[in-house]
Amino acid sequence: MEKKNPFLSQFKSAWAITKKDISIYYLKPPVLIYGFIFPGFLFLAFFLGKNMPFSSLLPVVIVLALFFTSSSVGPIITPWETRMRTLERLVSCPVSLEFILLGDILAGFLFGVGITLILSVFAIPFLSIGLKSITVLLGTILLSGFCFSCLGVLLSAPATDNPSNIMMLSNLVRLPLIFLSGIFIPVNKLPALGRLIARFSPLTYTVDILRSNFYEECIYSPVLSLTALFIFTVVFLFLGMVLHKKNLSKRF
Repeated sequence: MEKKNPFLSQFKSAWAITKKDISIYYLKPPVLIYGFIFPGFLFLAFFLGKNMPFSSLLPVVIVLALFFTSSSVGPIITPWETRMRTLERLVSCPVSLEFILLGDILAGFLFGVGITLILSVFAIPFLSIGLKSITVLLGTILLSGFCFSCLGVLLSAPATDNPSNIMMLSNLVRLPLIFLSGIFIPVNKLPALGRLIARFSPLTYTVDILRSNFYEECIYSPVLSLTALFIFTVVFLFLGMVLHKKNLSKRF
């Protein structure tokens, strides 16, 4: 009799959870508002009417799209399922909490990366923008998308069944990050305290490596930026797992 691989079995369960999240949460109003509409208007408010080259605008568009779409799915899943009592059924299934959360992370990751890749595929050739390396662009989008999705799941850790509370918390975290990460104001033009805070934002490194890849001025080397993004991903993933496990009993 063939012995089942427990890791593979758990991963299949996580993938089933991902497909469930895709079918249920992608079209939820909070995801559409904070994943599409809000970053779109935010971009227009800062850049409409300004005489800036497309090579400077496109990295900002990519980062805003990736950040908000990847981090908008995770914050509503856990509180919504807590309210609907479906979380109880999930944790009673033969799948660990870590793989339940992995399924939620993959849902946000696929949403953000999918939208961003579609945007990039159409925008780069249409605008005739020079690109140093397609591999660096893809690697940055994939790693950043997973990092931001982990952040979204981390933000859903508080033990509440009210999705609006989590969305308020997530915006309280996300909005300062976009203003202190060199998206609208270059990091080297921020005051000393702002430059220090910018080092602790994953967005800073995503923006920097994309600008470098589009032949724009950058601060850090691509290797340093990718390393920093990997470290942020590990930290967000670890904290998310720990806090969700700690608050799980408070949800029932």
